[in-house]
Amino acid sequence: MAGKEKASAQEKQAQRAERKQKRGQFFEAFKMQLREDKGLIPWLLGTFIVIAAVVFAIGWLIGQPWILLPLGVVLGVLGAVIVFGRRVQRNVYAKADGQPGAAAWALDQLRGGWRVKQAVAGTTQLDALHRVVGRPGVILVAEGAPHRVKSLISQEKKRISRVIGQTPIYEVIIGDEEGQVKLSKLQRHLMRLPRNITTNQVDEIEKRVTALGTKGAAMPKGPTPQGAKMRNVQRTIRRR
Repeated sequence: MAGKEKASAQEKQAQRAERKQKRGQFFEAFKMQLREDKGLIPWLLGTFIVIAAVVFAIGWLIGQPWILLPLGVVLGVLGAVIVFGRRVQRNVYAKADGQPGAAAWALDQLRGGWRVKQAVAGTTQLDALHRVVGRPGVILVAEGAPHRVKSLISQEKKRISRVIGQTPIYEVIIGDEEGQVKLSKLQRHLMRLPRNITTNQVDEIEKRVTALGTKGAAMPKGPTPQGAKMRNVQRTIRRR
């Protein structure tokens, strides 16, 4: 019994430490965001007030305003947290945009059944090509000068076409020009691609292309230390 109680006490202590760390990350992110985002407080207060007021108004219409008020407060706080997370994410992507390794960092945020292989090809100018395998098929994501990365894409397509059969191959170049995909919209772009293959086929395709090996590119991982801090905070927010 003593051993079980000791283990339980240690587990509770670890949970308290983890919660304290998450709170610390949250408030650190809040202070960082507040320094750079002058509209943060008005947005958070506005979101809270609007949601709480709408719920209170619904309660007033049905004759139970004070009963629904606590629900309005909870939903208002939740809405404010969501807005905060979105603004933090926008700030992180703005800082990362244009830096070598930014696309690799963005792909690292993908959740679910995506198989990401960073820097399967690259140049000495830090242009890089990343390979993603998912339900749409194979997606080649390039970052760098368009006239150089197009050559990387063409070579990689020829290389993997031999082993993936009729599996669709999509091309994505990160940038702000016409036909390119902005860094901040990369994840959304991938999620909107059609689902062409099954989960089992995803595993099989990944094994085939991995067996080909890579032409690795020397490049930095992640855009900035600040971006890494913000990423941890985004994970904390999602867990909440």
